Formats: sequence, structure tokens, C-alpha cells
Amino acid sequence: MTKRKLVLVGNGMAGIRCLEEILNIDPERFDITVFGSEPHPNYNRIMLSSVLQGDTTVDDIVLNSYEWYAENNIQLYTGETVEKIDKDTKQVFTDKGRSVPYDDLILATGSHPFMLPLPGADKDGVIAFRNIEDCETMIDTSKKYERAVVIGGGLLGLEAARGLLNLGMEVDVVHILDYLMERQLDPTASAMLQEELEKQGMNFLMNHHTEAILGKKRVEKVTFKGGKVVKADLVVMAVGIKPNVDVAKASDIETNRGIIVDDYMQTSAPDIYSLGECAEHREMVYGLVAPLWEQAKVLAKQICGVDAENGYQGSILSTKLKVSGVDVFSAGEFNDSQNNKAIRIQDEFEGIYKKVVVRDNRIVGSVLFGDTTEGTKLLNMINNETDISEIGKVNILQSVDQSESIVIDMDDSEIICGCNGVSKGDIVSAIKENGLASIAEVRDCTNASRSCGTCKGLVGDLLEHTLGDEFEVGTEKETVCACTTLTHEEVVAEIRDKGLSHTREVMNVLGWSTPEGCSKCRPAINYYLGMVHPTDYEDEQESRFVNERMHANIQNNGTYSVVPRMYGGVTNAKDLRKIADVADKYNVPLLKVTGGQRIDLLGIKKEDLPSVWADLDMPSGYAYGKTIRTVKTCVGENFCRFGTQDSIGLGIEIEKKFERLNTPHKVKMGVSACPRNCAESGIKDVGIVGVDGAWEIYVGGNGGTDLRAGDLLCRVKTSEEVLEMIAAYLQLYRENARYLERTSHWLERVGLDHVKSVLLEDQDMKEQLVSRMDITLSAIPGDPWKKFIESEKDKEELFQSKALEVTKS
Repeated sequence: MTKRKLVLVGNGMAGIRCLEEILNIDPERFDITVFGSEPHPNYNRIMLSSVLQGDTTVDDIVLNSYEWYAENNIQLYTGETVEKIDKDTKQVFTDKGRSVPYDDLILATGSHPFMLPLPGADKDGVIAFRNIEDCETMIDTSKKYERAVVIGGGLLGLEAARGLLNLGMEVDVVHILDYLMERQLDPTASAMLQEELEKQGMNFLMNHHTEAILGKKRVEKVTFKGGKVVKADLVVMAVGIKPNVDVAKASDIETNRGIIVDDYMQTSAPDIYSLGECAEHREMVYGLVAPLWEQAKVLAKQICGVDAENGYQGSILSTKLKVSGVDVFSAGEFNDSQNNKAIRIQDEFEGIYKKVVVRDNRIVGSVLFGDTTEGTKLLNMINNETDISEIGKVNILQSVDQSESIVIDMDDSEIICGCNGVSKGDIVSAIKENGLASIAEVRDCTNASRSCGTCKGLVGDLLEHTLGDEFEVGTEKETVCACTTLTHEEVVAEIRDKGLSHTREVMNVLGWSTPEGCSKCRPAINYYLGMVHPTDYEDEQESRFVNERMHANIQNNGTYSVVPRMYGGVTNAKDLRKIADVADKYNVPLLKVTGGQRIDLLGIKKEDLPSVWADLDMPSGYAYGKTIRTVKTCVGENFCRFGTQDSIGLGIEIEKKFERLNTPHKVKMGVSACPRNCAESGIKDVGIVGVDGAWEIYVGGNGGTDLRAGDLLCRVKTSEEVLEMIAAYLQLYRENARYLERTSHWLERVGLDHVKSVLLEDQDMKEQLVSRMDITLSAIPGDPWKKFIESEKDKEELFQSKALEVTKS
């Protein structure tokens, strides 16, 4: 059966969630193409404030990696915007001149931040708070400037302000109304929140109307009606969003505030659907996650030809979140009116306020501040229109036993994770059927707590209640993935103890819940088997990430980049000519010198990869692998007047010794000939620095988003001692780190003192580690990219022979 062509315009949370639902229903139904205007894979926009506040990193909020798209055969184009749709020929056209046909089209274009049309709003230093780039701008600005003004006292503005405070800036929050977060809080809760935030260092300008932004090229001041002026080096506008209907309007698809859809998310155009912040359903546009997930489920069923029952009927809005450390919940109609009566509890000593709004003996809304324990219960009562005439009104806000979690008395149908629509019954069933033992496992299996994360406490309570004595309070096992209840350490121990030798054998013997495993556990098991059995185990390419299988890095437009190895960053005319010839032959659009002192060939088509590697005839630089990436060097004593050692010679020797060594995560090294550290040795996984008559060895550095300076491990005199110490250190890391754990995180977990005690104080153990490393290195086969070329040739020959057979028949 010929697959239908599905195009998704928008690479955000709503659209990709819909694709996940489609893949669950019928993974073979569509050839899928995705366009995203941002240069990133799908990420959790809700968690941007956590990135800004320093609680997490950009990598941590990615929901679907580039590998996920490749493994699901999804063609992804990032940094590319669809500008027009031809409904007659059923094609989309992008700002880069690309046209792609479709059978079914989903518009999930999200929203634009609303920027106040103020004089001076176009100056440098005036931004929104909507995406990763905005976060990066704020972080960079905080390093150079001191004062920030946030315009908007809603949730987004307060999160931006909290982040800027964490970055060390002085912050004024400007709000046009007399109380904060008016969409989520009533005046009482708002006043309590403002008092708490003022204690944290925020300054509020309430009832202030911004008039202009002043400055030459960059913002310097903000003025208000009435004459008040404040200094500002940065202005963040967080005054709301507006649906992105640009492509719909340009294509004559019916719009109002948003793209108008019916109960099945169908637009006014045939075979074109819409969901998310850009869609308008029954005159409502939703910006919260839970309604978007409901829309995604309905649309996935509709587009797959599955009965979507009554379609999407709209959502009761609710918010449960943490604002600058303060728990807040609101749902439904929480403001006072003549037709409603309210139950209120306020404790000014503890900073707790609770309000439930009732009409006709049914709860229609609620606000909780400081203690949101009853939030889930109240939301379920609102959704179910529970009759409370037989319930003592005050008892609605009091659990029967305050020492017990509310999940105990909840019905199985009641929702635990509002964002993802996961009920208590769903979670309990998953725990029992799949042997789940941690919040992370529940998240991976059911999606509960995957979005905003505020339901983690309830998920933990359910684990404890369901598992009983088997659950250890306060411990969160970091299992390999949701397919197993075993930790990384337990899997390695079982492989050793039981002599397991194949990924399928590991899964079968150790009771994996999914016979084929998943994209998380297969690469991990493959690595652990190779580490435990270095001479006997044959690496399983099918268990590796797509980049490692293709020997190239997949890029945001679906092409690949190829990086040949240059030992120590040193090259020659012959290799440069090879690279130039390949670039000409395959029309490589970009040649880029990397931070690892190599040349990256970017924009290579997937089908050209085998031929590119064959023509290069150079070792792979492993810029894609969980292995030794590169050894960066300075020019050293032979050329530099400050150099005290031969850094190039040692760097090349290290790289040649350890190349192709499989490690839990990528490993980068550097060798600097003097303390000036031109090879950035201080922020490498292993860094070597030359001093008079000796080498200093630093470990655990990281130059990425999670910047970490390396720790001094030891000082040795000879290059032989350097190689021996690196061998012992890397083998200790290989045997004890969890798969995908960088050396920096591993070192912080086990402690530098422990590493020193093993490598510097226990000579026998050090020699054993070096011996095991030597065995491993001796068993490493030739460069696998050559096997890749041969396997691709074999596939092509097999295809041609079958085609010939079909032709003859």
C-alpha cells in the first residue's frame, strides 16, 4: 500500500505530540515531513524558564532528538518556514524555495509573542521571552549589564524576572493592572504572591503604562505615563501571545483570532488540519498544554481513520505551577460573582490561601496558593460536575487524613497528570504490568510528568501506594529506561554474573517488558556488552544511534555532515586536496573548521555518504560517536616561544592510541604546551598542560552548556606516564559510568577523591585498569566506516539483482 504524504508545519509541542499519537496508532500509514522555523528539534517550551533560571540546560528540555526523527523516518527541516500552501496542487512552499507535496497537512504554527508598538521598541536589548534564543540573549546580556525591565506581570513575565534575578541583574516588573497574574489568581492570592516576590528581590511598578523606550542604539531607559523614568539595559516584553496565522491567511484558509477548526480539527480547506496555539475552536484559542494534548489525540484518530467519537469538545482551563518557588493552582471560574459563593481558607503565618467557588452545589472554580495538594482533586470535581450538597463545604479543602496522600482516595478515572491526560488507573496499571519503580520510568511509559512536571509528587505517591513495602521512600532508581526496572549498574553486574553476550539475550534473561527494547536501552546494552567482553563481542550496528550507523551527523535539514580525522589538528596538502575534491564532486555547500581542529563537510545527502567516505579514504573523525572524539593541541615548543613541551607530538600519540575506543559518552581531550592553555585543556574530559619538566593532567572538564573546569588529577614527568594515566582513568570511567554520562557528571557523582584513591594510591588496581584497557584497544577492529561502505555496496547489489529478477519474470 502506498503511504500517504503527511506534512506538519510547525515543530513545536502540539504538532509533534500529534505525530507521536499517529505513530502509536498506525506507524506505517504516512511518509512524514516536518518544517520548523526554529533551528532546533522539538523541545519543551514550558521549561524555558528553568533554563533561564539555571535549573536545567537546553539539552535537558529537548523532547524529541534529531535521532528520533531519523528513527521514525521523518524528514525534518529546521530553520525553514512554510510561507504558502497551494490547495489545488496540494503543495507547500517555504522561504528557502522548497516545495513539498502533501496528501494531508497539519498546521501547528504556534504563536508569536506580542510586542508593544512603543517608540524605541526596535532598539537593541528589547526582546520577547518565547524561545531558546531569547534565553540565550538574556544570559549573555546578564554578563555585561546590570538592570532589566520586564513588561508584563503575568506568568511569563514573572518567570523571566526570576531568571534575571538568578543571573544577577536588578529587575523592575511593570504591570498595567493593580494585581499580578490576573488570569490565574484572584486579588488576594496575587497580593500574597507579590509580597513573596518582593522578598526575593523583585521591584514592582503596578498600574504603570509604558510610554517609550529610550537610548541611542541600545536601550538605556524606559519612560511611563505620568513622567516616571527607570534605567534599563535590557527590556523583556512578556505581555502575551497572538496565534501565528500567517501561512493560513496567505493561503485563503479561514481565520479569526486563530485558524478556525471544527470538532475534528479540520480547517476550511480539504485535508488541512490545525491544532495548538494557532487553532481557534468554538471561538477559543488555547495556550495551555492539556487542551493541546486533547486536540492532538482527536486529530491523530481523525487523520488515521479511527473513530474520534465526539471529537474535541473544548477544555476547562486549569493551571498548576510553581512561581519562583511558590506553588500555585487555579481552575475554572475562580473570580467572585453574584451567582457564585466561595469557600475560603487563609493562613498568613504559613503563606497559604485556598478558595473554592461553588454554584448550584457544584464546584466551578478554585484558586490555591502556597499549598496545591487538593488541586488535582478539585479539577476532577470541576470536570465531573460533582454534586457537593452532601459534603461539608470546609471538608472539601481538607483531606480526611493529612498524613496520607490524596491519591489514595482518588478514583482510577481521576486525572493525575493534567497536561497529558493520564489518570490514576493508567499509572497504576503501568506500574503493575511493566514493573515500574521510579518517576522517570512512569514518565517514559505513560507521559505523566513529562511536560510541566508539577505532578511528580503525586506520581511518587502512587508508586509508594502501589508498590507498598517494595518502594523505598526518598530513593529514585535511575533505571536504564522504561523497559526495565534495573539500573545501569545492575544490568552490567547481571551481564558479568550470567555471562550474557547479546542484546536480545540480555533483554530476555533480565525480563525486559518490551522484547525489542527501545532507542534508549539498545545502545546502552550494546555498549555494556562490548565493555564487559572486549575481545569476544561483535558490535551490533543496528543497536547504535542513527548518527553512528551512518558515520555522519544528521543536520536540521535532513542532510549529514562528515568529519574526517586530523590527528592533533594536523593535516597535509594531500588530505586537503582529497577534501577539496570531495567537496567539488558532491557539491558540498559548507566546509567548516571545527572547534576540534578538523574540517567538517556539511550538507551531504544521505545516499552519497558511502561514496563520500570511499573517495575521502581517510579515517573517520568520530564527530558523531560515543567515543574518543578529538585531541586538540597547540603548536608547542617547536614553534611557540612560550611552549615548554611537544604538545603536538603527545596529542597525536594520544589520539592514535585511543581512537575508536567506545566510551559511555563522547570524550574530548586537549594538550597545551604551557599554562596559557591555548588548546583549552582546562575544560576537556582529559586535559594535559605542560609545565617546566612535567605534565599536569586535568579531568572532568566540560566546555558545553554545563560548563565545568577540569580538576587536577596529578602531575607526571614523561609522556609515557601521561598515556598510562589516561588509559587507567578512561578504563575506570568506562567500567563505572552509566551510558550517556559525561565524564564531568560521572566525576561529580563518584568524587575526585575516589578516583585519586584508585589511580594514585592503589598501584595494583591502576595496573589492572591499564591491562584491561590494553586488551580492549588490541581488540578494536579497523575503521568501521569501511564496513559501512561495503555493506551499502552489498545492499545496492542485492537491490539491483532483485530488480533484474522482477524484470525477467
